[in-house]
Amino acid sequence: MAFVSIGFNQLYKHSIMAIGYEHYAKTFEKNHNDFPINFTNKIVNGDSIDVLKKLPDDSVDLIFTSPPYNFGMSYDHHDDVNEWDHYFCSLWKVFDECIRVLRYGGRIIVNVQPSSSNYIPTHHIITKGFMERGLIWRSEILWEKNHRHCATTAWGSWKSPSSPYLKYTWEFVEVFCKGNLKHDGDSNNIDITANEFKTWVNARWTIAPETRMKNFGHPAMFPPELAYRVLKLFSFKNDVILDPFNGAGTTSLVAERTGRRYLGIDLSPEYCNIAEQRMKDEVLKDYSGILDEKLALAEKDKGSKDRESQKIQTHTLSDLFDIDTIV
Repeated sequence: MAFVSIGFNQLYKHSIMAIGYEHYAKTFEKNHNDFPINFTNKIVNGDSIDVLKKLPDDSVDLIFTSPPYNFGMSYDHHDDVNEWDHYFCSLWKVFDECIRVLRYGGRIIVNVQPSSSNYIPTHHIITKGFMERGLIWRSEILWEKNHRHCATTAWGSWKSPSSPYLKYTWEFVEVFCKGNLKHDGDSNNIDITANEFKTWVNARWTIAPETRMKNFGHPAMFPPELAYRVLKLFSFKNDVILDPFNGAGTTSLVAERTGRRYLGIDLSPEYCNIAEQRMKDEVLKDYSGILDEKLALAEKDKGSKDRESQKIQTHTLSDLFDIDTIV
């Protein structure tokens, strides 16, 4: 009986190892290089591949981005209508550089929507690509937008099972880790509250979409609250946050306002100028306080006593510096 028990335990352990992430994860060097000062807290206009090649290996803590979806949207300085092979080839040239500059234990988080009309499961293809490169798939968040445009009926084959068309009211946020599921950081730099943590580990996030895209001339922006949740749940204050498709600068804005360092890269000079202006002028909502109020009203407050020492920064850059003196 003892022999059978030992044999079963060994078999069970082996089966877990075989189907777990160890089966595909790559062993990365445990290096942490300093992020260069000349790229710290910058919005850089340029090709992401060229800019990323100037960064040292293993120097970025978290990458949060939403690449162009290849849906035929009109971006400044970008053709969003490509053959799918060309699209993914271009995307991986950027993502391969992102993997290189990411630190051991760092995270790459990608907001993406599949092309349901073309039947291209972009989120699955991107996930497969990162796993093939040895990153650990950590989780998938459903960003439920509940937007009236998303909720309109798409009939396809009306009242027929021949070819019904399904519409998404949500987008996907895929989370990957390099080398280790754990991201080390200073416990003094933890700024997520109990209410935030216990609410957001539920992987279905209901967040209204960005409503100001026409103001910024950008066709596909995610709202600041999405970046706020991602950065507070998956990074520490003072971490280096990179967005290689920075667009109008939402990731960089939220990173700065929550006490993180940032680098935003975009090919469009216009978007970079908009991002810089937002850094000077835009005030970030107190999403933590809003959540506390909602939970209190619903009598579901999960503990907000820790908030007083963790208030987000609601300043603008002009509050901190004489903008005219910044080169």
